[in-house]
Amino acid sequence: MAIIKSLKGITPEFGKDCFIAENAVIIGDVKMGDNCSIWYSAVIRGDVHYIRLGNKVNVQDGVVIHCTYKKSPTNIGNNVSIAHNATVHGCTIEDNVLIGMNAVILDDAVIKSNSIIAAGSVVTKGTVVESGSIYAGIPAKKIKDISTELVEGEIRRIADSYIKYASWYKEG
Repeated sequence: MAIIKSLKGITPEFGKDCFIAENAVIIGDVKMGDNCSIWYSAVIRGDVHYIRLGNKVNVQDGVVIHCTYKKSPTNIGNNVSIAHNATVHGCTIEDNVLIGMNAVILDDAVIKSNSIIAAGSVVTKGTVVESGSIYAGIPAKKIKDISTELVEGEIRRIADSYIKYASWYKEG
């Protein structure tokens, strides 16, 4: 059973049809929308500020989502995939975004809609990622504009796939 813990009188809130893996940890001021999935060993720690997830967000295995005390909350939009072992900290991620495996998004960064952060990238504090672009590297920089085919073929496909994968676990 997942660890879902109230802290300082605030209990995490979940939308409809969410899947939470048995060893996921969700603490404190966390609110998520509908059709979200929180996978194995993911930690969402709303202990020092709030964390908000929109609809159709998948937080894959080993992801850590946190914030900075009284300074930088974490806001995640709709249709967002956060791939394995990424760290998302005190930032804003808008709609239709793919965060690659082992990527790090730091405080006060803003990832605009329809964007991809490549695997292993580090988006440094305060960086604003342009809408419709791919950022990669350490520190992450724009490497190209994203095509409509990539938005549909990767960003939306992955988010939709994780709804399907989560349904397998709900059935069993």
